[in-house]
Amino acid sequence: MDKYTDLIHQTFDFPTDEFKVENNELYFNGIPLMDIINKYGTPLKLTYLPKISSQIQKAKLLFKESMEKLDYKGSYTYCYCTKSSHFSFVLDEALKNDIHIETSSGYDMQIVRALYNKGKISKDTYIVCNGFKRERYKHWLSELINEGFKNCMPILDNLDEIEYYKEHVTEKCKVGMRLASDEEPKFEFYTSRLGIRYNDVIELYETKIKDDPKFELKMLHYFINTGIKDTSYYWSELSRFVHKYCELKKVCPELDTIDIGGGFPIKTSIQADYNYRYMIEEILRTIKRICKEENVEEPNIFTEFGIFTVGESGATIYSILDHKLQNDKELWYMIDGSFITNLPDAWALNQRWPLLSVNHWDKEYRKIQLGGITCDSQDYYNSEMHSFQVFLPKIPKDQPLYIGFFHTGAYQESLSGYGGIKHCLIPAPQHVIIDRDENGELVDWQFAPEQTSEAMMKILGYEV
Repeated sequence: MDKYTDLIHQTFDFPTDEFKVENNELYFNGIPLMDIINKYGTPLKLTYLPKISSQIQKAKLLFKESMEKLDYKGSYTYCYCTKSSHFSFVLDEALKNDIHIETSSGYDMQIVRALYNKGKISKDTYIVCNGFKRERYKHWLSELINEGFKNCMPILDNLDEIEYYKEHVTEKCKVGMRLASDEEPKFEFYTSRLGIRYNDVIELYETKIKDDPKFELKMLHYFINTGIKDTSYYWSELSRFVHKYCELKKVCPELDTIDIGGGFPIKTSIQADYNYRYMIEEILRTIKRICKEENVEEPNIFTEFGIFTVGESGATIYSILDHKLQNDKELWYMIDGSFITNLPDAWALNQRWPLLSVNHWDKEYRKIQLGGITCDSQDYYNSEMHSFQVFLPKIPKDQPLYIGFFHTGAYQESLSGYGGIKHCLIPAPQHVIIDRDENGELVDWQFAPEQTSEAMMKILGYEV
């Protein structure tokens, strides 16, 4: 009999740093998942807070070591993209690690205030304000600057944005510019809708910033949607950006920082397949080389990591409700939730995550399709990053089978509308937080229960 455990051990170098199996049950970062399931039930979202800190420290160490190795003269600053997950427990954990914040919405400014009032950040914390800004966003960030948040930095996204700050900001103000990168060759559009055109950068500085003593252009922001990848497209865009930085630096002496957006990827399979150290060193080499050619001082570097910060801290756990054989060949396992409503990137982007059975590793495995319980034909999951199919244990009679999707900690709650109305009125699953105390022992608590029918009825306007 071919057991599920044999399949996983033959396919991967298993166990890994974060996954192991004891008594045919899966552990995730040392968490006995069956204990959590027995305590809380399914479906459930799980966040393991220590992983957030370990990811931040990993990136900081790699940049520090790479900068020392290459004798890179600039400094490094780690920012967290709040849009990846706005939850307070995520920000509280991330901010334990001496980091700064990148924002994309006016409502982020209220999060900044809440964090300041709780003593989580200071008025010296960098608040890198990205995005195309409505008046509310510009108003609230201007208030912060006027109240002494000296590193609250609007990143100009269009030519006229600076006019608002000229009128409403009363204190000395650092600003940045986002440059409009070209999109990936296969993309539908040629150039990003966000940012300043390369040809407009110098003129914008010289006509609207240079002679105004209130403003100081400190940062150029670089962002491409693919994230930081070892492709000719990425290196070409980065080189073009650094050349523009050097051109602007020659007329704008106070410019001293570049912000590398896009971020590092996370593991979408059980095995790591991305060389973070290599990519960091190549980025630094590219910047050093071009700056030397242009006779320009090497810039300080900001990164804004969102998915990398919080993604691998998350897991989504389901039980299999039943199995169905369709067309004499398609075996479906039906989960007690929905991919469309719980993991929307699986539906929208064909995103894949590490998928493992939580129990029954000693049972025979079979090829299956996973189906969600909405009425939508697109509510399914049937392939893995390492293979175009999914294998899971056979379901023993009268015994539940539990499965876990891992590294789901970024974007899924916000994209699916946390606490709102879901397709087919599928309730939002409960959310469980797991941490370690001062002795390293696991502690867990329920952040939110499963959404109730009363909560849905209130949102929909029905009398309850």
